[in-house]
Amino acid sequence: MRAIERADVARLTAIPGVGRKTSERIVLELKDRLPRVQVVDAAAAAVEIPPAGVRDDVLSALVNLGYHRPLAEKAVDAALRAGGSDVGFERTLKQALRELAK
Repeated sequence: MRAIERADVARLTAIPGVGRKTSERIVLELKDRLPRVQVVDAAAAAVEIPPAGVRDDVLSALVNLGYHRPLAEKAVDAALRAGGSDVGFERTLKQALRELAK
């Protein structure tokens, strides 16, 4: 949904079987159909919600390393909660790996 909202064609083309033209068409046809979410306090939302791609990127890295998706999702969520305001990719990945090692 984030990729469609932001018209992130590169993210959509990462999906197997979806090329540039298909990605552009998905964005064009679905962008207006997505529910609108209003943020009341942008500063508070920025602290609570990690950057758009960090969670997805760390989750993808763990799945590519061979971890099962549900287990990887739990580890990433725990790592993001433990990270506080520092939600960089490398730090979050390291913390998620620590969570998986427990």
